Amino acid sequence: MHVKLRPVDSARVTTLIDNASDALLPDGRLVRRWGLAGAGTGAPLPVAPAGLAVGGGTLDVLRAEHGFSAMVEIRTGGRDRRLLFDAGATTDGLIGNLDRLGVRPDTFESIVLSHGHFDHVTGLHGLIGRLGPRSVPVLLHPDAWRTRRVAGPGGVLDLPTPSRDAVEQAGFTVIEERRPSLLLDDFLLITGEVPRTTDFETGMPGHEACVGGAWSPDEGIDDDQALVLHVRDKGLVILTGCGHAGIINLIRHARAVTGVRRLYGVLGGLHLRFGPVVDRTIDKLAAYEPEMVVPAHCTSWAAQQSLASRLPDAFLPNAVGSTFLLGAEQ
Repeated sequence: MHVKLRPVDSARVTTLIDNASDALLPDGRLVRRWGLAGAGTGAPLPVAPAGLAVGGGTLDVLRAEHGFSAMVEIRTGGRDRRLLFDAGATTDGLIGNLDRLGVRPDTFESIVLSHGHFDHVTGLHGLIGRLGPRSVPVLLHPDAWRTRRVAGPGGVLDLPTPSRDAVEQAGFTVIEERRPSLLLDDFLLITGEVPRTTDFETGMPGHEACVGGAWSPDEGIDDDQALVLHVRDKGLVILTGCGHAGIINLIRHARAVTGVRRLYGVLGGLHLRFGPVVDRTIDKLAAYEPEMVVPAHCTSWAAQQSLASRLPDAFLPNAVGSTFLLGAEQ
């Protein structure tokens, strides 16, 4: 399937939830930071002392958690538009960070959920509580509602299952799609199911889904989707939640669907942990010569170090509150 993804003049991607928070992280090439050392919007605010504090107050900083969420803002023809991508792991993490950043949740035109895992979905609870009944489109793959678990030598971990009924009862409009789809007047692409074409991106070992009343392997996590932008004169930007499909598979798919060959940047969870898959992934990624690589969430410390070593000019560390400037925003 080929689609016509319209180029944006510029865009911003702001990390709302990630595993790391650092109020002392400085600005850098293509990124503005929230906090004490950056020029981004906002800084830690004083709050009343509690507990052991003596005199003055403490500082309220952005919260990190094991999850991911990002705000995507695009500008084209002088018009700004805004979308929420994923919602983090806890009921109050996302809405709390939106408050700290001064972002009104009613400004999101739509919500995209990369897949059905709890660390990308649960923050919708706090958003619903703040917004009340509101007809906001929520786009996701139909398999995102599956009941899942992770089975390994240490036992079985049952994963929370998102509730379609709860989302619809909150007034949100659920849109399920397996194929590539365009949003915001064709300026954003949601990948749909991503073909697994590499021989080294093999998914999540031990991941299972309950289908037809029986547990079966679900290592590919086929509901995994990414968001794609085409930044004018720069190329494609791929935003991932976990990247269960594999970032190389995602890049190949995005190029094939859009017909745009140049890769500008990759941001988000890459689900790279350890082993040969890390080196093979980085070898392939380096060949695309991206200008920006921002690993987050489920990318291990070792994998991040390897990315920083192999792609020093492109690598940018992530933290909650970081805003990445794409295109003319630079």
